[in-house]
Amino acid sequence: MGVAYQKTRGCNWLACALVLATVAAAVILAVVVIRHKRSSYYVESMPMPPGANFNGNYTHAMKLALTFLNIQKSGKLPANFPIPWRGDSNLVDGKDNGVDLSGGLYDAGDSVKFGLPMAFTATLLSWGVLEYGPAMEKAGQLASARDSIRWVTDYLLKAHASPQELYFQVGDPNQDHKCWMRPEDETLPRPSLKLDPTLPGSEVAAETAAAMAAASMVFRPTDATYADLLVTHARQLFNFSDSYRASYSLTIPAVQAFYNSTGYGDELLWGATWLYYATGDNTYLAYVTGVEGESFAEWGVFPSWFSWDNKRPAVQVLLARLQLLKPPSNAVNTVSKGLTNYKTTSDGLMCSFLPRSPTATKDRTKGGMLWVGQWTALQHGINAALLATFYSDYLNAARLPGISCSGISFTPLQLRAFAASQVFSKTN
Repeated sequence: MGVAYQKTRGCNWLACALVLATVAAAVILAVVVIRHKRSSYYVESMPMPPGANFNGNYTHAMKLALTFLNIQKSGKLPANFPIPWRGDSNLVDGKDNGVDLSGGLYDAGDSVKFGLPMAFTATLLSWGVLEYGPAMEKAGQLASARDSIRWVTDYLLKAHASPQELYFQVGDPNQDHKCWMRPEDETLPRPSLKLDPTLPGSEVAAETAAAMAAASMVFRPTDATYADLLVTHARQLFNFSDSYRASYSLTIPAVQAFYNSTGYGDELLWGATWLYYATGDNTYLAYVTGVEGESFAEWGVFPSWFSWDNKRPAVQVLLARLQLLKPPSNAVNTVSKGLTNYKTTSDGLMCSFLPRSPTATKDRTKGGMLWVGQWTALQHGINAALLATFYSDYLNAARLPGISCSGISFTPLQLRAFAASQVFSKTN
């Protein structure tokens, strides 16, 4: 069963919602304001953000976020599928290479299946279920979330055709983006692309390993056989990604126009971290705290922006979680030092997010929204809010009063207030 992944105390609708779909995140983030403003959620030093009196049905908002994932589903849909205007589509994906690659999720406004962001979606959704499953169940949405995770992992299992072979894309995005057509009616050729020792791609293989490892913990209480299968594939994929180190953006340059990767070191740490949580194998903990941690973790570097291309900030928070809630007993010095580095960097990351911190990033609009660049501009604020919410709950679970930013103290409540502010911040 691996490392005990006990849920943090309480439930936080903010994080439950954030992991589902970026398109719905702005709506669902607002729930943190309503949920906590009657329970000392805001403190005098953190004024209510503009629009904090907004009211809405946030269970419905969560349902809409999950509906987005249902809409993106490819393959043979079940008889009770909740989206009446969606039907079976692209049932012979992978035929060009003699494999079954039906299923999975379309990327968004097209009919291409990109393995890297799809696996990342499953990893984040699994993280949310692991931490806030009871809250999602109370809202009647846990089953839908688990179904979406399994829809992705079932596809990823098929895409992992052999220990050192992973199909990472189905469809030609250059042609697909020129054709406005429902996937049910699509007639374009759909080539399937794969990674193997001759054309490796460490970031995709390691992210897929992370998705399977995280999902294995979601399903272990109800389907241990399936969880074991996911762990087996996750181990193989991680070994493949680590043994044949290369960026898929360099081995297959055509991908650079779509999901271009800036490096694979963060995914190696991300995959190893989730495998440690899923298996309890200290080899993975030694990996992330040893030479690879020194090479790839960028300890002491912040701000850092969590995204499908950069997992470092999330690795910092996940391993700080371990240090805060269940530090390994009798850990060798290297492991203890490494975990301390992750915790220290996580504190610094949070300090860079908090607008009143002496080390606050200047990468934000006049209205307070984090702004790193014009393309997919909302993702950085949304993802920073996600990490801040997780971290505030970890601090609470550890019964710590907060963090210190250059001598100024900030509480978990202030971290949550920052997270909520990203919903209501102005862009100008």
